[in-house]
Amino acid sequence: MDPAGKKAIVFGGTSGIGLAAAKQLAALGAEVIAISRSPDKAGDLPPGISLRACDVRDRAAMSALFEECAPFDILVSAATGGDRAMGPFLEMDLDGYQASFDKLWGYANVVRFGTKHMAEDGTIVLVSGAPARKAKPGQVSLSSVGGAVEAFVRAVAPEIAPRRLNVVSPGLIDTPLMPLQGKEREEAYARMTAGNAIPRAGTADECAQAIVFLVQNEFVTGTTVDVDGGWLIS
Repeated sequence: MDPAGKKAIVFGGTSGIGLAAAKQLAALGAEVIAISRSPDKAGDLPPGISLRACDVRDRAAMSALFEECAPFDILVSAATGGDRAMGPFLEMDLDGYQASFDKLWGYANVVRFGTKHMAEDGTIVLVSGAPARKAKPGQVSLSSVGGAVEAFVRAVAPEIAPRRLNVVSPGLIDTPLMPLQGKEREEAYARMTAGNAIPRAGTADECAQAIVFLVQNEFVTGTTVDVDGGWLIS
């Protein structure tokens, strides 16, 4: 698929990986609608990107948004859905653990309500995470949700063919989700990636490149592309 002249909708498109994907698709000539709960945080945007506000957990709002934006060709979601619980399972707040699955329900809403408005050769890309298949201590929620997302993609892709559905699985990525700044931020990333085959944090642009690959390559569906710095092999 050539993104030029196509319409793309990117949820979570105002920060981090989603914003990087929106910018790359716009640079390739797509008309991009970047959507999040707080679109103002996107900052200055290049031509070709417009902003909308919507919560992926709000089914009525999602359905109305898709009706308004239809038809479109490319659908990307990097939206986290909400807060995520962290820490050892036996000490974890179970309500927080349950709330972590808002990411999955958000993706389910994106695919359920968006697919029927897409072109038959349309493509959908979601984002999971390396803990889905190799969790580190304290990452039970990340692993559970990411694994569910990847299983969801494999199960749903055959049902919506010829439209394509894939997922990108990032490792540790330098995004605004990291609250630390300056030297503390650099030291934290160095510590957390010291054991990786590529011992550094990835960038949002590197993940977005994988999203664009899955948009463009028409012979890929139902699969996971890892952009993890060697997380799974380290």
